[in-house]
Amino acid sequence: MNGPRYSGYFADPFVLAWQGQYYAYGTGHNGGEDGRAFEILSSPDLVNWTSRGGALTPLPGEPRDYWAPEVAQSEGTFYMYYSAGVGDKHHHLRVATASSPLGPFTDQGLNLTPGEPFAIDPHPFQDKDGQWYLYFARDHLDGERVGTSLAVMPMQDMQTPGGPVTTVLRATHDWQLYQRERSMYGQTLDWHTLEGPFVVHRGGLYHCFYSGGAWTNETYGVGHAVAEHPLGPWREPAEGPVVLASGLNGLIGPGHNSLVVGPDGQDMIVFHAWNEERTQRQLHLAPLDWASGSPRLHS
Repeated sequence: MNGPRYSGYFADPFVLAWQGQYYAYGTGHNGGEDGRAFEILSSPDLVNWTSRGGALTPLPGEPRDYWAPEVAQSEGTFYMYYSAGVGDKHHHLRVATASSPLGPFTDQGLNLTPGEPFAIDPHPFQDKDGQWYLYFARDHLDGERVGTSLAVMPMQDMQTPGGPVTTVLRATHDWQLYQRERSMYGQTLDWHTLEGPFVVHRGGLYHCFYSGGAWTNETYGVGHAVAEHPLGPWREPAEGPVVLASGLNGLIGPGHNSLVVGPDGQDMIVFHAWNEERTQRQLHLAPLDWASGSPRLHS
């Protein structure tokens, strides 16, 4: 691990491999010089990155905040999933399309989560049988540890939910605490957070990476769960931020990861971490080792 791969602000990074190039999308560039949300970077090798401007044509009406884009390709069309809201309120999942990974992406006018009070961090996953699923994070106020949890719904097509929402994981440990006595939904609650789901199929199992804790500080890290089916049930082989945690190689608050296969066939984990000044979340990549059956940074 050789420090950040890009000097600018680039949170919640996702990398798409397409026709010999890599395209990174991240939170930031919220109405930059070209007026578009989400900065795009491109690279031939996952090492050297070039900014290609903004990705998403903003929604009409009042200004919004745009979070955590991911892009999937199907039948020649690129689909960008993201959330839009005002500040940290009223976020819902949306989808935009483009004919190129460089965009511009145009919103399709669809709210994919109309029944949720708050939904963020969409992650499209295609199973080996061709079925698409959309994983995301949503708020819940029931149970022992209230807060933000992980969920999934099957997709009928790339723009249409095709089944009920199923819970993937809820907070079960103290390390997943976001904030004590947080004011939420007219109550004061000890709020726990799981977010940023990302799923791959390796070694006969489905592996769900997720981020827990508070993205603002050193509690943030990446945990891991497994299942025999994309809808679960999911279980955690080990407790804690076992994939990424603060202090590892000097990282501060690493999280919101994705995975991409590098030019040599090696799985690379893509994530953000704070710079030393705590002024920017920046893009990092590192090789991932599956030798133990569970994902760990390559030593």
